[in-house]
Amino acid sequence: MAKTNDISVEEKLRALYDLQIIDSRLDEIRNTRGELPIEVEDLEIEIEGLEKRAEKFHADIKEQDDQIKTKHEVINHANTLIEKYKSQQDSVRNNKEFEALSKEIEYQELEIQLSEKRIKEFGAKISHKNETLDELNEKINDLKNHLKFKKEELEGLISETQKEEEYLIEQSKEYASKIDERLLASYNRIRTNSPNGLAVVGLERGAPKGSFFTIPPQKQMEIAQRKKIIIDEHSGKILVDDELVMEENERMNSVIKF
Repeated sequence: MAKTNDISVEEKLRALYDLQIIDSRLDEIRNTRGELPIEVEDLEIEIEGLEKRAEKFHADIKEQDDQIKTKHEVINHANTLIEKYKSQQDSVRNNKEFEALSKEIEYQELEIQLSEKRIKEFGAKISHKNETLDELNEKINDLKNHLKFKKEELEGLISETQKEEEYLIEQSKEYASKIDERLLASYNRIRTNSPNGLAVVGLERGAPKGSFFTIPPQKQMEIAQRKKIIIDEHSGKILVDDELVMEENERMNSVIKF
């Protein structure tokens, strides 16, 4: 059936319902995977977040290590100056020079004490961060193992229906190409807003499938005549008559059979 505005309303309704049959089968296949795709995605996001946090811990630890190295350099420099000042004290000419050197020595000793204090503080922070990092890495490894298991489970489910799914995706594209763009856009919008993915439904005991609101007899007759596209005012779905449903279900069995 060529894509044209000249095709009858009935042909449009049949094309829409055929597409619905294919898309519903695709939904069934994907629903067999349950929450697994979401679980896999959530695990990947959680692992990514924890790895970024671990990277920050590594950066913090490196920064603390660099601070410790700097403080050791300060200590080494202070010790060098102390030795120098003590050597100079042996050749001073008066008490004033001796006292001045003593003050310099005292200042450098304070620098050493302060640096040693800072080194201990940095060391304590590194120790704490390493403990937290170990716990973090353990959690990341556990989550990665869990993710691997979930991925294998998902891949197993996908592999069982992969060929059928690929086939149906191509069929969906082919049948969608038979429907004019505006009507197809409406179909896709209704399908997206429908919890069960149904955009085109038949009538069951006078009510749209899945609805409790009965369609008035006059409206049912209009639906059966297939002269115009009728939207259910309660569910927002496109309505087709029972006979069309039975005919297209039977005809499409050979298309979706795999």
